[in-house]
Amino acid sequence: MPHLGKTARPSAESAPESETDAPTGVPPAFPWDDALSLGLGVLGWRPGDFWSATPREFAAALGRRARPEPLTRAGFEDLLAAYPDRT
Repeated sequence: MPHLGKTARPSAESAPESETDAPTGVPPAFPWDDALSLGLGVLGWRPGDFWSATPREFAAALGRRARPEPLTRAGFEDLLAAYPDRT
């Protein structure tokens, strides 16, 4: 394949630390070690269970699907009283 004048960008693993801190438009690598520790260690899943789970199932198993209760009118009034607008 002929060279088209583009240079390869180093991966996050091979780049010096100072280069990975700069915004490049490339998302960071997925934290597989953390995911495996959570799935196999904390959740106690077998490897087959971990690898067959969808991201949504994994998040639900970790309790990440729970959302906070919506702000009620009384809660909003409490916030207004605690943090009044400055005029």
